[in-house]
Amino acid sequence: MSITLPTAAVEGIQLTVIPFRTDAVVGTVGLPALLQLVPSPKLEEDRRAMRYTPGAMRRHAEIRSLVQRTLKATQKGRNVEAYARYIAAGISGDFGSGWSTPPITLWLADEPGAVSEELVPGSGIRRITLLANSPVVAIDGETQVTALHELYDDPERFDLTYSALGAVRLPFELYWGLAVEDARQIFYDRNVEGVPVAKNLAMSMDQRDFGTQLAHRIADSVKVEHEGRIVSLSRLVQARKRQLTRTDPELITLSALRVLVVTTIFGRAGLGRSSATLRTADLPEGTSPEQVERRVVPLLSTLLGHLFPQLAARSAVSAPAVLAGLGIAAHHATGWSSSGGPLTDDDLLNLLADIRWEREAQYWDGIAASANAAGTLNFGGGAKDSGGRVADAVLYPDTESGRKIRGR
Repeated sequence: MSITLPTAAVEGIQLTVIPFRTDAVVGTVGLPALLQLVPSPKLEEDRRAMRYTPGAMRRHAEIRSLVQRTLKATQKGRNVEAYARYIAAGISGDFGSGWSTPPITLWLADEPGAVSEELVPGSGIRRITLLANSPVVAIDGETQVTALHELYDDPERFDLTYSALGAVRLPFELYWGLAVEDARQIFYDRNVEGVPVAKNLAMSMDQRDFGTQLAHRIADSVKVEHEGRIVSLSRLVQARKRQLTRTDPELITLSALRVLVVTTIFGRAGLGRSSATLRTADLPEGTSPEQVERRVVPLLSTLLGHLFPQLAARSAVSAPAVLAGLGIAAHHATGWSSSGGPLTDDDLLNLLADIRWEREAQYWDGIAASANAAGTLNFGGGAKDSGGRVADAVLYPDTESGRKIRGR
């Protein structure tokens, strides 16, 4: 006599999801389950280690190589450690609610082992089962996945515990039934089709950036008369765009104001720091965050109050290159400048007294801007290209460039 075996149950990792296409779903997954689904990309690029791994992982590595970039010796790979520390700080509560990581885009090279009926009728919510050893590749968000593997491999190095990591849930989207070419196309679309944020604009959005913090405090502290009313300069600062148009009601961008702050702190070295995150540990040697704030905020508040009529007239002073040069000049009045002679606040304002701020080629061509054949100025060169020339013209009135911007 033979006995009937139980109906085979599909075994694997179960995910609760909501479909948004017939071949794609969204959901959240616990960190340990995600790391089971997606092996470490760093491990898969270690040829020596891969010789001793199971065949399923070697198959996964082969499929991954069809749709992903390498980590080793690339900027992507170099970002992993910093990304891991950022995530660890977020998990530990260091950033409060002010942190985030994007959903991870996953591609299942096979089909799901099982898809349930709707768990709640009409909701679309279902449970899908991914079979063991079915290759799941992160086609977008792989640096994040690699960083998460780093955290889970050695939580103590990041001041975390397995218990804390086990409580983490991560948003994802999952595609299946796609050809390799389709998966590659999604990778391309996600990494190329989107418009990248300009680096210095992104820095101006970073509220943990010390330069951005000071820029906000300066804008809040300066009170100006504009269109018959006394208002805070912060109401005239554009924080969402890198460049102003003639129709914008704002008079200066937050990213340009941040450039002024950074060059005031560092002088010419600030030109290279204008698009990099500024932490308090990066401040000039011998200074403290409190000291820098106490000096820079009133110094630049005075400077901007003095120049506000020129800002209101939308003159050359609002150009990032000009503000960068003014910041380099103001650096000499901070008290910690190690180059050039020290300036007082009055010395700095006296240097600006006879500068011609009109946006005209006879003053600014070749210094902060370039002119076309019709004499129209283009200030698009930016702070790094022209900030140093503007600083020289401001600081040294008797040079050719100094005389030019003064109309002599």
